[in-house]
Amino acid sequence: MSIKSKKTKKTLKEIENITKIQLSFGKLIWAIRKADELSQTDFATKLKISKQHLCDIEHERKSVSPKLASKYAKILGYSREQFIRLSLQDLLDREGLNVQVEIVSNRSRKHDNNSRMAT
Repeated sequence: MSIKSKKTKKTLKEIENITKIQLSFGKLIWAIRKADELSQTDFATKLKISKQHLCDIEHERKSVSPKLASKYAKILGYSREQFIRLSLQDLLDREGLNVQVEIVSNRSRKHDNNSRMAT
């Protein structure tokens, strides 16, 4: 399953149009915390990190590994693929690489590989 579905792309574009900024992992975490009306302390406790570390993530002073992004998605009940994609995109953007990340789950990739083998 590609997270680059038409609905996901449309939703991300709408968020970016409203905020006038490109969505990043830190901005997503901040938005989720605000939507849930949680303090940084309570949200950090939920993620099992310090308040300062959460603050650093939200303000994009610290990046999050794809593995941690996946863990946070599970804890918060959000799309694992979307969290991983934003985590990877942040890492690439910090390095100044002009590429865009697209995530495809293993199930879809396995299906695609099997289809290619059959032809």
